[in-house]
Amino acid sequence: MAKFTYTEKKDTRSGFGAGLMEAGEKNDNVVGLCADLTGSLKMGDFKKAFPERFFQIGIAEANMIGLAAGMTIGGKIPFTGTFANFSTGRVYDQIRQSIAYSGKNVKICASHAGLTLGEDGATHQILEDIGMMKMLPHMTVINPCDYNQTRAATLAIAEHEGPVYLRFGRPKWPVFIPENQKFEIGKALTLVEGSDVTLFATGHMVWLAIEAEEILAAKGIKAEVINIHTIKPLDEAAILESVQRTGCAVSAEEHQMNGGLGESIAQCLGRNKPCPLEMVAVNDSFGESGKPEELLIKYGLSKENIVEAALKAVARKQS
Repeated sequence: MAKFTYTEKKDTRSGFGAGLMEAGEKNDNVVGLCADLTGSLKMGDFKKAFPERFFQIGIAEANMIGLAAGMTIGGKIPFTGTFANFSTGRVYDQIRQSIAYSGKNVKICASHAGLTLGEDGATHQILEDIGMMKMLPHMTVINPCDYNQTRAATLAIAEHEGPVYLRFGRPKWPVFIPENQKFEIGKALTLVEGSDVTLFATGHMVWLAIEAEEILAAKGIKAEVINIHTIKPLDEAAILESVQRTGCAVSAEEHQMNGGLGESIAQCLGRNKPCPLEMVAVNDSFGESGKPEELLIKYGLSKENIVEAALKAVARKQS
């Protein structure tokens, strides 16, 4: 496979904004709801183009979730928008009772997730949201890796029937997924083929896994890189097929170790093919204010941490 490069950096939240605009142009039933963060969620173009289909709810996230659930009864496809912390932690009860329980066709779209929110600090850097959402029956959980994939994911969930949690972020990040690549919910994407260790990554960590693969290659280790953009439903077939060849794995995510992607992969491997698995994630800690890249390094989520984890997994396999 060709090596991945990038020529620009764009924030994934802008990918959501572009995808929402396109979804609105394709389907008159797509509506947008925002909790006083239209600019931050990049929903401004949708608001201007379809003012009759955009609803500014204000700082009332629980009310927004209830309104969205009600709109589905009339055939609308609501996209709710606010920060990930407010999209999940603040309104978990409303999501559970009004959306997940009855399988309402609401798209919960959450920006500013993870440590890379940066300077806003621990109170806004939710690191538990994937776990909270994946535990809800009927809920699909998606965490795309760059601008292009976030745009494609937004279009895909507009056509998907059922509740979805779509997670994206604030910082400008390398754009490396082809613009025209189709997004398939629940289908993992192999980016680099390898035979010694599998790097399963999601969200912003996918690019760091690609960088880690190059470092490992220089050490003579052939790493396979797989983009797990859909946390639930998890592509267990792709996971098992890969580790059948490599014999060990690393998971990388901008989330708590407890409840995240790594935990889901561990369950899959434990039931089907136990093998060495190392997890690169936040280890039972809140975040803090700081620059995104510096926070990733401090909390053990750098490309070097992925390399270290891969070397450890390979050593465990060989022993």
